Amino acid sequence: MVPSNVKEEGFETLIVKYLTEVNDYEEGKNSDYNRDYAVDEARLFRFLEATQPEKLEKLGLDIEANKIKFLNRLQGEIAKNGVIDVLRNGFKIYPVTLDMYYMMPSVQNPAAKVMYEKNIFSVTRQLMYSKDSTRLALDFAVFLNGLPLMTFELKNRFTKQNLDDAILQYKSDRDSKELLFNFGRCMVHFAVDDNQVAMCTKLDGKKSWFLPFNKGYEGGAGNPPNPSGIKTDYLWKEVLTKLELSNVIENFAQIIEEKDEETKKIKRTQIFPRYHQLSAVKTLLADVAGNGVGHKYLIQHSAGSGKSNSIAWLAHQLVSMQRLGKPVFDSIIVVTDRINLDKQIKNTIKGFMQVANTVGHADSSGDLKKLLQDGKKIIVTIVHKFPYILDDIGTSHRQNNFAIIIDEAHSSQSGNMSAKMNMALSSDYEQGEEESTEDKINSILEGRKMVKNASYFAFTATPKNKTLEMFGVPYEAEGKIKHRPFHNYTMKQAIQEGFILDVLKHYTPINSYYKIAKTVEDDPLFDKNKAQKKLRKYVESQEKAVQIKAEIMMDHFQDYVISKGKIGGQARAMVVTSSIERAIQYYYSIENYLQKRRSAYKAIVAFSGEYDYGGKKVTESSINGFASGEIEKRMKKDPYRILVVANKFQTGYDEPLLHTMYVDKVLTDIKAVQTLSRLNRAHPQKHDTFILDFANDTETIKESFEKYYTTTVLSDVTDPDKLNDLESDIRAYHVFTDYHVNSVVELYLIGADRDQLDPILDACAHNYEKDLDENGQVDFKSKCKGFVRTYGFLAAILPYGNAGWERLSIFLNLLVHKLPAPIEEDLSAGILEAIDLDSYRVEAQTAMSIVLEDQGEYNIDPVPTSAGGGKGEAELDLLSNILFEFNDLFGNIEWKDIDQVKKRISEIPEMVAKDRDYQNAMKNSDKQNAKIESNKALNKAIINIMSDNMEVFKQFNDNQSFKKWLSDMVFNLTFNTDGDVYQGQPRI
Repeated sequence: MVPSNVKEEGFETLIVKYLTEVNDYEEGKNSDYNRDYAVDEARLFRFLEATQPEKLEKLGLDIEANKIKFLNRLQGEIAKNGVIDVLRNGFKIYPVTLDMYYMMPSVQNPAAKVMYEKNIFSVTRQLMYSKDSTRLALDFAVFLNGLPLMTFELKNRFTKQNLDDAILQYKSDRDSKELLFNFGRCMVHFAVDDNQVAMCTKLDGKKSWFLPFNKGYEGGAGNPPNPSGIKTDYLWKEVLTKLELSNVIENFAQIIEEKDEETKKIKRTQIFPRYHQLSAVKTLLADVAGNGVGHKYLIQHSAGSGKSNSIAWLAHQLVSMQRLGKPVFDSIIVVTDRINLDKQIKNTIKGFMQVANTVGHADSSGDLKKLLQDGKKIIVTIVHKFPYILDDIGTSHRQNNFAIIIDEAHSSQSGNMSAKMNMALSSDYEQGEEESTEDKINSILEGRKMVKNASYFAFTATPKNKTLEMFGVPYEAEGKIKHRPFHNYTMKQAIQEGFILDVLKHYTPINSYYKIAKTVEDDPLFDKNKAQKKLRKYVESQEKAVQIKAEIMMDHFQDYVISKGKIGGQARAMVVTSSIERAIQYYYSIENYLQKRRSAYKAIVAFSGEYDYGGKKVTESSINGFASGEIEKRMKKDPYRILVVANKFQTGYDEPLLHTMYVDKVLTDIKAVQTLSRLNRAHPQKHDTFILDFANDTETIKESFEKYYTTTVLSDVTDPDKLNDLESDIRAYHVFTDYHVNSVVELYLIGADRDQLDPILDACAHNYEKDLDENGQVDFKSKCKGFVRTYGFLAAILPYGNAGWERLSIFLNLLVHKLPAPIEEDLSAGILEAIDLDSYRVEAQTAMSIVLEDQGEYNIDPVPTSAGGGKGEAELDLLSNILFEFNDLFGNIEWKDIDQVKKRISEIPEMVAKDRDYQNAMKNSDKQNAKIESNKALNKAIINIMSDNMEVFKQFNDNQSFKKWLSDMVFNLTFNTDGDVYQGQPRI
């Protein structure tokens, strides 16, 4: 009995045997390989003789000199354009043009099928590739018509070697100066073991960058167990089939060229799809092929997933998709927030088709019409321009089929935009000269629905509930209709695979401590809650506070980031601020301190529009000394290293050199994920990131990221009957009647002038002011806004339209602009004039790693349909009491670490209030059971802060009176039968 061959040689034999016996490859020999030109010469000439004998005869390759001339010319073309381009486009050698590969045929083209089958796929084991070191050998290489496509190094865990050893072998033993390993000579290089696969498109010694090519397992890295074989056999059983390899050559792999506008140098990058990109695009195309036009797809792909390339590959292949000999889509419209995406798409599809005849950018409806008339198949537009572009598309376009690809779907799909888009694209919508109001209402209702002649492909890393309900795949679970993404590549997998970095691994919170003095003799009354907010804002905006924090930031940047040579000495930092004024303050403080330190570096400030600062109007351009459009380019070059931002660059800024972030702005949910994720872009020399946070607590940041760490699922659908409830509440105020609604809507739809609409709306506004008290006005106006917002979303996804809701939505949308805001006396006015900042200091807590928990699918709640109602009573208190309570949180009591104890205790109520079990108890149980859950949540909170403050933990466990006081205080502050999250501060 012969035992199993578990050596590397046995692994190699298994793969090559599958390629030759199942995938129908030929097996080559080293004697077939020409080391001088890195080609399988025997198969190269056999392919040409079988497909283009007349052309070969003209070249006279039976003469040795002509043969050498031919091989030199071929080698030059591959060196210049890459092997993929030569395979796709052939190459010219006087007096002929040679085809080097025949494309996959369509069903309707049997002649093309005959030629495709003449392609020769082959594999050569132990390929001795080197001209000088003749005994060096690769495990195996794959060739197509004699041209090298892929190289492979195999390792076997049975012999105590793994993927890392294969990668090390490429980096240390496979010299990129060898012809076979030159850039563009092969399509990709694979390192493989029995558990994992990695790929590299450019071998460059130790700088070679290998990226995982794995399926993913349990939402993370790696590959799932394979009941019918080896974990990595998808590589040779799926990817290396003839058809799939042809698909990659024809539709995915390529060399992209980008010109540096300053140096004019051309940077060449070879692109090969990652496994999740290949899987996503193929799955989407297969579903369209099977189900046709008119469907919705949500693709939840993490930041760093290569979304731009995935969108470009999908767009290109949707253009070329055909059914029954006709294109499935007449045009592909890509909607994005990123102004450079059209350039990226052009670069990505450059090797596939004539860019000039394919891609256009539209800023207006006129642009769109012209692009369609000119035959542009892929049209890119910015999200803010999209509604205007679609407002007046010609009726002829409504007979066409469209694919709408939405980049970052949650920021580009409002209800109104959806309605305009659908009306513009709908083949069912016809303009009639004598339409009644009812006809027009019905047309709008039809337009709001997802139309049959458009398919929607929505890409996002962080899907909101609206996005999931509008584009996600519905399924039944737990007695509810839930929605999940059509395809997912998780943040967890992206981090574990090294496509992005874990930005929460090195996270340091900073606490601020300060004392405020009363500067007036009397003791006036102020609204306590508003006063507390003003005091906080006042303190944090003081020049002294900004200066102290700016110095901490720059000392850290110089002493930790720069001195330690992060990202090979190229690291950049971002300062995230809460307002334009604060950004400008930080900019000047940072610049002054850098000069004081005699630093070689400078800062850039980024904000939108014009701002009054220091008595004059300033813009980012006037402060920086260069145009706004140059900011990204300048940040790549010295001396600029620090970018100070107010709302700009917190999304869509993909700069791999960004290493450190200093945060002085409250961040929650998607904003937290998007902002902090600016740091996560990978770079070959980037091994970590760093966050210094002056404004947020770790629990909020952790919870924000966990929503999008794995697969995000909508827990239930939005209940449309909530609109009936809202309508009932709104009508109960008797601000308007059906007469008002019908009159306004009829006039509005026939395009009546303002002087006909305003009298009716003004009469309703008068009723609002005369008949409703302040609480009623707040409740009425907020519920009107809630109705319009919720209906705008629901109308796009409900199977049946509701003409009454449509009319009311049109009316309320006009009326709310006529309703004055309730006059609310500011009972905290004057407090800033009555106080002064006595002291201010900041203290860094222990650096930590925020570890995200894998909860499988993360369920988020559906779109809320309720609207806030009523105005809370102001809680008045004396200035001295307000300051006492404010300072008491940060002042002196008999503890070893006074400030930190006070700060920690002040944070506990919010931590408890966020506990899900406690929130459920508040909503669904009595006060006694809620108190039990509150105490459980308090115990968890105390354990969570133990690593930061043992004093609180010790007192809580040892001092029963302290424990009772803390338990009662937390419960009294947080208990609320609505389950709303606590927003206040305790008095300690």
